[in-house]
Amino acid sequence: MIQIGHKFKAMASRHSTIKQILFTAMATVLVASRLLCSSANAADSSTDWQSEWQRVAAAAKKEGKVVVSVPPGAELRKALKEGFERRFGIELELVTGRGSTIVKKIADEHRAGMQFFDVHTGGSGAIIYGLAGIVDPVEPQFILPEVKDPKNWWGGHLYVDKGNRYAYSFLAFVQEAIWYNTELMKPEEVRAYDDLLHPKWKGKIGYSDPRAGGAGQGNWTFLWRTKGEEFLKKLVQQNLVIMREERPLAELLVKGSLAITIGLDIDNFGPFVKADLPVKPLPQIKDGTYPVTGSGTLAVIKNPPHANASKLFINWLLSREGQETYQKALGEPTRRLDVDSPKEPYAVRPAREFMTVEQYHRLESHSEEKQESIRKPAIAAAQRLLN
Repeated sequence: MIQIGHKFKAMASRHSTIKQILFTAMATVLVASRLLCSSANAADSSTDWQSEWQRVAAAAKKEGKVVVSVPPGAELRKALKEGFERRFGIELELVTGRGSTIVKKIADEHRAGMQFFDVHTGGSGAIIYGLAGIVDPVEPQFILPEVKDPKNWWGGHLYVDKGNRYAYSFLAFVQEAIWYNTELMKPEEVRAYDDLLHPKWKGKIGYSDPRAGGAGQGNWTFLWRTKGEEFLKKLVQQNLVIMREERPLAELLVKGSLAITIGLDIDNFGPFVKADLPVKPLPQIKDGTYPVTGSGTLAVIKNPPHANASKLFINWLLSREGQETYQKALGEPTRRLDVDSPKEPYAVRPAREFMTVEQYHRLESHSEEKQESIRKPAIAAAQRLLN
């Protein structure tokens, strides 16, 4: 009986071993087949985008050009035109000007049945309110894997419109928008916004008009949100020197007529810094800061006349090469994670160096939702207090 029991145990053991071998073999085959399918799908995907890219590039050549409106700036215009035309041999016709003016031109022409512009880049507000209803979704324009992959972008793919489809945000940064005259002020004298209410600064504070947009409006909105309207009333009572033209305001600071300006940045003071004149950005104060998208919002005009060339330009602009070109020429940092931050003295810094993505969404005031709930009431307060 004992021998028979041993035989049964041995047979059962061999049967169990055979089952394990068969199970392992089947699992190996299954994993291998999945890997083969994955490789095949990846190969198909690679072939798909490359075929699409070649088709679009060939069609764009036949169209001959793409028309894009961009922010003012000779360096930006030169860099974009040379970079794109060198890469693709297709004319890039650039139209520059203040965002609200260009957007009105695009909208007026579109309503009149004239199709001239293909793509617009600039500030978020002008696109949200000036181009509503006459833009196409942005993401269907993406072809290049490096553009489509959200992992290449800090925060993934971000939009400023409520539908998250039409106004793509490719820049995110923090401005040094408070500058002071080093001969009239010491940085330790203003470590919080409340310090600006000291009587010694009465008539010595310049402010880029918050009713006109730009960094002045961004700062005013931040103060309205964090300090409240009562604080802004007290600030206005300091006899602010408010100007829409930025260059004259910057010159007043350089000459010593003002001790501090709010709403101007390195773009306004760059030449003065290079000339070693007594102006510097104020170190970040205790009240914190806020992110902006600057001139980094992109929109595709509905039914663009050069549809394929538009697609080619958008993919190039949002590629690593395109974002390096845009950032270097304009001085405003991209959200692309594979583009190095600007290294120049007093350069505008990427938002990712100051905050998390969650903080960015909480602090920004340029999206359509925040424009409605925060920026518009802040502008209304500016009109009440400054008119």
